[in-house]
Amino acid sequence: AEGIGLFRIEHMFYGKNSETPLAKLRKMILSKTDDERRSALAELEPFIKASVKSTMRVMDGKPVTFRLLDPPLHEFVPQTTEKREELAKELGISETDIEQRGESLHEVNPMMGHRGVRLHITYPMISETQFRAIFTAAAELIEEGLNPMPEIMIPVTISDRELSFQKAICDKVKAEVEGATIRRPIEYKYGTMIEIPRAALIADRMARTAEFFSFGTNDLTQMTFGFSRDDVGTFMGDYLG
Repeated sequence: AEGIGLFRIEHMFYGKNSETPLAKLRKMILSKTDDERRSALAELEPFIKASVKSTMRVMDGKPVTFRLLDPPLHEFVPQTTEKREELAKELGISETDIEQRGESLHEVNPMMGHRGVRLHITYPMISETQFRAIFTAAAELIEEGLNPMPEIMIPVTISDRELSFQKAICDKVKAEVEGATIRRPIEYKYGTMIEIPRAALIADRMARTAEFFSFGTNDLTQMTFGFSRDDVGTFMGDYLG
């Protein structure tokens, strides 16, 4: 493979060395005002930038496709008493506040709910933070004489308006970063993941904004057939038999 076709930004909040950025993300999720949310995102942005920059450095001269945050926010609310106590102390709020915020984010079917581009439309500052982290990382690498090739993928889209709305934010942030750091434009591609049948049906319209598509065949399959990929194994054997 020449490049990386899917860099999931949310994976930086799992596993080794994830505790500090995860704490910043949780702080953003539990914010009650836009000012609090912006403050938390400002603390989180350097971690996103460091992650994408180190990857583009290793992949110098090859494309890296960064998919914006996709999973539902409630997945990141701490579930253990210990973690809730730590977060409550850091934020100066009660554990009850954390539990109530988690409950307010809970969805009956989060795989088809407030996630992906829907989250970024509700809170444009979240996508703006990710755009800035990616472009700042690219600008710094260019200044070092390297050749970063970022591609930005918008998840869970179902209309061309979603793409154009996010593209306007993306280009605004790009221009700001270029104006503040480098004299030559940052080369990048802007696209989306086709993972909902409606998106496949109107792909010609979405292609007016998107420069590339990636196909999420697992989600396309489960939504087309009405099978849950998590549960279908319990009865698929009978069908195939």
